[in-house]
Amino acid sequence: MSPRTRNPVTDRNVLRDLAKTVQDISQRPEQAEKARLWKCCNGLAPERPMVFADPQGGWTELDEQWVRLACMDPVAREIELQLRRAVVRDRHIPDDFPIENVFRVPPVVSGDSYNDYGIPLSATHPGEADGAYHIEPMVNSERDIRRLHFRPVCIDRQATVDRFHKVRDLIGDILHVEAIGRSRWRYGLTRVLIHMRGFEQMLLDFYENPGTIHSLMAFLRDDYEREIQIYEQAGAIGFTNYRSSVLGTGGIGYCPDLPERSGPSDSGGTHTCIAWGESQETVGVSPEQFEEFVLQYQHPLLKRFGLVEYGCCEGLERKVDALIRTIGNLRWIAVSPWADREIMADRIKDRYVYAYKPNPATLCSQRPQWNEAEKELRATLKIAATCPVHIVMKDTKTFHRDGERITKWCTMARNIAMGG
Repeated sequence: MSPRTRNPVTDRNVLRDLAKTVQDISQRPEQAEKARLWKCCNGLAPERPMVFADPQGGWTELDEQWVRLACMDPVAREIELQLRRAVVRDRHIPDDFPIENVFRVPPVVSGDSYNDYGIPLSATHPGEADGAYHIEPMVNSERDIRRLHFRPVCIDRQATVDRFHKVRDLIGDILHVEAIGRSRWRYGLTRVLIHMRGFEQMLLDFYENPGTIHSLMAFLRDDYEREIQIYEQAGAIGFTNYRSSVLGTGGIGYCPDLPERSGPSDSGGTHTCIAWGESQETVGVSPEQFEEFVLQYQHPLLKRFGLVEYGCCEGLERKVDALIRTIGNLRWIAVSPWADREIMADRIKDRYVYAYKPNPATLCSQRPQWNEAEKELRATLKIAATCPVHIVMKDTKTFHRDGERITKWCTMARNIAMGG
């Protein structure tokens, strides 16, 4: 992926050639059919289980194998990578992801990271990429809590406009270039909490310092409420509902129950968006503690949105009843490899989407376990036979530099999903 010496004219030619390739791919009839099937499934009228593979950290290895960036300009390289990955998807990841003839340009934002709360949050990271890390607790007293302030979230309008015009000038006559507002909203408040208190201390706090947890969770809820208001005032909330919108739980969020963008303006409202809630860090706490310390602070945020997806890698079988009882706009529920699949299917039925994530170890271990992967998937689809189902392969940190693994998995999963 090392850049070669090129001039801006050549960069432009590279991008335009790639854009034409993506445009050609997007016009194939199967792209519209994939989008239609996602819409049916997300509307709780599925025709079959839907398959999506999200390489995530594994993209690095796929890029090494199948991507060679040629552009020199930093913005051009970002555009090029996105376009080349669309081509890689078409050629090597045969799932149900619909490739569109649209290139979306999100707002340029600053001041929205964990380190913008007034106290620098610290963690010790290993040398290897995506390795485990140790969190250094930085909020250790009432005085520290009083030092916290809301994040200085700022939308850089001029930088956003400049980026949009640059992309449009390069490829806007080939692909539809859209300036979009923010459309992805994640509320994993306990992820921020453990970066403030540390994981072990957070668990002790449930018993020893419940007031501290309540204070910090209320602060985080209010901070995220203020963030929403900043986007609302800037007219920078976009529409979640487009054909290739990727959910946090996995899968595509294209849905008949949310409005779609119908014109050049992308200023919607939170009611046009999907919110993602999760709390992987509290997988081991009781349902009662989960409701008291987590869900009651997430709910005011989640209820503002059109629809909600909940869960990530945590098993939710002990908490799913609280989610169903509390979140009236819930639509997607994550079923992790470590969840009780039978309990989840019994609770989900045909009322929500069963967003199942097979164990990535079958694909990412040193020796892939193809028989186990197929057996697990067939058993899960039998368990969830009455549910709308997303089959989502994610959390793939490595393919051991064998990109064909994801090709083989997608081919197998899609064949099973289609009744093979």
